[in-house]
Amino acid sequence: MTTECEAESAYDSAREAEAEAVWLVAANVVTWRRCGPGGQELRNGTKAFRGGAKVYVLKVHWGPFGDRLIVLGRERHTSRWIAVNLATRHLHNFRAKRVHSPRVLERLAESHYQRLDSADAAGEVAETLERYARRYRAEVAPRSPHPDHCLCHVCLTGEAHMADAAELSG
Repeated sequence: MTTECEAESAYDSAREAEAEAVWLVAANVVTWRRCGPGGQELRNGTKAFRGGAKVYVLKVHWGPFGDRLIVLGRERHTSRWIAVNLATRHLHNFRAKRVHSPRVLERLAESHYQRLDSADAAGEVAETLERYARRYRAEVAPRSPHPDHCLCHVCLTGEAHMADAAELSG
């Protein structure tokens, strides 16, 4: 049986946790990516993350070299939280996400990265990063044919057909 004081304390700690939650951009690591000469080799995920792993974007390098991000996620082998500099093309499904995880919030506090003010700001950044990621994936071996039954992200999602349609209309 809980006392009134214990219930009030639990309520206060829940409110503190809600107040600490921040908006970040979340994304998933592509399941398969093209690499090697002419993009003919397929690899699962990246060296640091499994394919499909959820990561949080901590910092974006905007400008002419905007193809890199610093992301936070669970490492492939040990499942520890790590921050890694990663190519934008290796991520997809960018979205605004309210983060409550204490471990992620600790890493944010340690690193002093800029936080997003609202869901709208995070959504705008997510849309921009999704466009960049598609463009950068299209630039990897653009004239090289994909192998038969290719499992890369572009082929699995149909981005190749979208890029072809955009070239025809633009």
